Amino acid sequence: MVLNKLKKWTFWILSRAAMSVYPRLPIFGRLKAAVGVIQEGDKFLVIERNDGRGVSFPGGLGWPWETAEQTMAREILEETGLTVRSFLLVLRYDTSVGIPVDLAVFEVKADGQLRGSWEGTPAWLDLAELRSRVVRSQERIVRRLGEGEEISRR
Repeated sequence: MVLNKLKKWTFWILSRAAMSVYPRLPIFGRLKAAVGVIQEGDKFLVIERNDGRGVSFPGGLGWPWETAEQTMAREILEETGLTVRSFLLVLRYDTSVGIPVDLAVFEVKADGQLRGSWEGTPAWLDLAELRSRVVRSQERIVRRLGEGEEISRR
């Protein structure tokens, strides 16, 4: 219990520090990031972030040697415990909200036992909840989901 609290607190500090410093001093330039949109019925899998910023689709920053696909699969496994079975790149955009990134968005099918991580707790939210709680850098994804068609049909 104490270790989990320490991990969450550590993530809160590191995330908040990065969000404060990196936009002012982007020593590595625009970073690469990837997220996965996992849908079950009318609900979407998100991470209730431990840094207090809201919810986000599972994913994160890539290592310099990783492809967007590798980043997305690694991050989904780390944050949710799920293994990616299939995916389709559906959107790519640059955002400077928070940290400047080139964000790749995948529609994902995954399976396994859902679990949390030091970054947050997985949760299933509907579109209305997503609209009000998603981190600003991912609002574009939610808008696209809200246009009434599957994200991959665009």
